[in-house]
Amino acid sequence: MTDLLYLRDCYLREFEAIVINVKDEGIVLDKTAFYPEGGGQPSDSGWIKWGMHRSQVKNVLKKDEHVYHVVEGLMPSKGTLVRGIIDWEKRYKHMRYHTALHILAGVVYHLYNSTITGSQISEDKARIDFTLEDLGKEKVERIEFEANKIVDEGRDVKIKFIPREELVNNLQLIRIRPELIPNLPVLRVVEIEGFDAQLDGGTHVSNTREVGRIKILKTVNKGKFNKRLEIVLM
Repeated sequence: MTDLLYLRDCYLREFEAIVINVKDEGIVLDKTAFYPEGGGQPSDSGWIKWGMHRSQVKNVLKKDEHVYHVVEGLMPSKGTLVRGIIDWEKRYKHMRYHTALHILAGVVYHLYNSTITGSQISEDKARIDFTLEDLGKEKVERIEFEANKIVDEGRDVKIKFIPREELVNNLQLIRIRPELIPNLPVLRVVEIEGFDAQLDGGTHVSNTREVGRIKILKTVNKGKFNKRLEIVLM
């Protein structure tokens, strides 16, 4: 089982690990700070170094309990001590957008009691879908205004872990379809202090000011009860 370092420290840029397997799918390490694709967030990329060698990590995938690092170039052998280096510029953009989507999700939930039906992040834009029947101009303007208030207030973003059984008394943490919740004894919560908290496994900034200005570019009607917001960060 790969120890997922990014779950506890989103700002970890370099780490040391042991290669525990080398497969067609990629290199498996005993621990990693590389985020694997999932939850609407793209995978990290970067490099691994060992001895005089350096290879590029092009993609990262999670399968079962292991994380596979897809490498271009020479691959280290099993048992090798390697240093992983995250492409920080790319990762930090993902962090800013992921926290921005949590802010929007919190605003829409508190204003309209609406939950998330999907989301996708990239380096220069993001989208999020909600169970909303109507998303007119006035609602969009209010959502953008309230979201940027949270940004400007500079609220801390904290990560905590709760036993699964506590979820029964904290149903407001669930913003996705229940069947998508990981079947784990301990669940990860991302909390924007004094505003909102959600179950989440992605990477985030530590304060809402780091997000920057949220601009809603457009809305898309995805169905009677499914509306999309597309955003950029300024």
